[in-house]
Amino acid sequence: MTRTALIAALPGELRSIVRAWRHERRNGVDLWFHRDENLYVAACAGAGQQAATRAFAAVEQDAPIDLVFSLGWAGALTADIPSGTAHNVAGVIDVRTGERFRCDAGAGDLWLVTSPRVAGRTEKLRLAAAYSAALVDMEAAAIARLAAMRGIPFYAIKGVSDSLHANLPDLNRFLTPAGHFQTGKFALSALCQPWHWPALVQMGENSRKASQSIAKSLRDFLL
Repeated sequence: MTRTALIAALPGELRSIVRAWRHERRNGVDLWFHRDENLYVAACAGAGQQAATRAFAAVEQDAPIDLVFSLGWAGALTADIPSGTAHNVAGVIDVRTGERFRCDAGAGDLWLVTSPRVAGRTEKLRLAAAYSAALVDMEAAAIARLAAMRGIPFYAIKGVSDSLHANLPDLNRFLTPAGHFQTGKFALSALCQPWHWPALVQMGENSRKASQSIAKSLRDFLL
């Protein structure tokens, strides 16, 4: 029996996958479990590499895993990637260290960069130019590194929640050091910035579609 880990930052990224799975919470990490001929464990602990490391550790608490997926939302670094779509990435680049991790066989041809911050438009343009990458997230490099240390296959499927030119507020202001998003603080701030409302509404719709696209891509990949 194969034990597969699915790691994301936020529950919303996994909602379309884990809807009917058993859920529990351990030490600040949300976990979901599903068993058919194989065992699947999904986890999220917040945004960023430290949170992804905590999620990975929680998944391994019961038993070693055989392969791992980094799932979740990502920002587009080029204008030709439609929002709401999901992509199997070819590899991940850690912006902090310069490390490059290739996904295992069967992955796509787009590269993803992992940044320590939520990337706005200016930063997206810089990352695209510096790394020739198409997507940006905050967690995948940590998961790729841990998979490499254990010698297990690593894959990443990312759904596009925000386009290159999305006019969004600085979301970094609402992330705690532990990687948790302060929804109440964000909502209050957004109420005072109506010029961001159209982009925020669009991001919400894109995120919903992206989660569904991630779930479909994962099912297709595992078949």
